[in-house]
This record gives sequence, C-alpha cells and structure tokens, in this order.
Amino acid sequence: MDNIVQGFSQFREQVFPQQKSIYQRLVHDGQQPKALVISCADSRVVPEQITQVGPGELFVCRNAGNIVPPIATVTGGVSAAIEYAVMALGVRDIVVCGHSDCGAMKGLLQPGALDKMPNVAAWLRHSHAAHTIVCEAYPDTLDDKQRHHALAMENVVVQLNNLRTHPSVAAGLATGQLTLHGWFFEIETGQLYAFDGQTAKFVPLEDDTHIPVAEQSSPRQVAASFVAAAAG
Repeated sequence: MDNIVQGFSQFREQVFPQQKSIYQRLVHDGQQPKALVISCADSRVVPEQITQVGPGELFVCRNAGNIVPPIATVTGGVSAAIEYAVMALGVRDIVVCGHSDCGAMKGLLQPGALDKMPNVAAWLRHSHAAHTIVCEAYPDTLDDKQRHHALAMENVVVQLNNLRTHPSVAAGLATGQLTLHGWFFEIETGQLYAFDGQTAKFVPLEDDTHIPVAEQSSPRQVAASFVAAAAG
C-alpha cells in the first residue's frame, strides 16, 4: 500500500496539475469514450496503457477471463456496463481483449486448481465452449503454451458470440452503429493480435494495415421483403 499511496501523491502533485483542465472538461462535458473494452482483470493487462489513451477515452469493464455472460434474467455488472456504454454513452466500437498467460484460462485447463474457488469455477462456465473447441478441434500434440494461447483466443471468439445476445448490441449491429473487435495481447512480446471475422484468424495489429474487425455492422432488416409483401 505504501507504493500505491506514494503513486497517488505523485499524481496529485505532479500529474493532475498538468491535466487539471482535462479533468474539469470531462466533468463539465461528461465522458465521451471512443470504445468499450472488455478485458481481463489481470494486473498485467491495462487497456489504457496498451492503447496509450488518456482519461475519458475508453470505457473499460474488467473481469476474470474477459468474459461476457450471455444475456439472462439475472442482471450482472458486465451486462449493465455493456448496456450503459451502448445506450447512454453511444460507443461505436466494442473490444473483447484476451491475453497470454491468463490465470482464468489456466483454471479451465486445470480444473482441480479451482476446487477451493467455487465462484471462479462458476464464472468460468461461460468459457466452457472455448475449452471444448480446443479439446475437440485442436491436435493433441500442442504443448502447454500453444494450448493456452489457443484457448485464450477461442475464448475471445466465444465471448464475442455471447456479446451478440445482448439486445443493445444486437440492435446496434442491425442499425449499423456498432463494430465488434476481438483482441489478444501477448504480454511477453507486447504484440497485439486482432480477430479478422472474414478469415476467422487472429492477425498482428499493425499501424500501416487495415484494422481487422470481428464484425463490421451494416444496416439490415432480414424480414424487410416479407413485411413489405404482407403489407401490400
């Protein structure tokens, strides 16, 4: 705690005075974040640091395993954050960001490690589909690191699928107002990979290339012709 308090003292005395006008503007005008980022609670993965953005630029929701529970009758913090970001803040992009060496993914690979953590085990049920995919669709010859990477990446895709079940997200995609992104941050190399929905692969995110997206929304009404015919 000493280091934490010292850090706050440094912020208050050195950082805040230089950014005071920014914080005052954020209070006066309100926040207008560019994106919602759903990332892991792992202390080594800090979305604001990875993307080098300032206060007010990201709306961040962090939890163990960067999980997005599918919409249900029971309201949870992740669901509330998604709904608020889309409907109140009007974010146009949502990012689900996984990472290497994730403890939650290790828990899926080693179920016995969660025997004394029933809440964590219950939470990770939302990632069981990713675990099954890796067990059934990947070769048995993968080493531990490869299997962990595969699971973390498949988990990002599973959580993107869960994300689409949320009404605000489904409507945002159908009206062309939302774009979904799946990222994987490799801690040991500092490399960020993005899921390309067209090729169904993770590719390195580079400055000089087109940004791959998991799903680029476009206005659609799948029943439009049926409705028009019925109305006529």
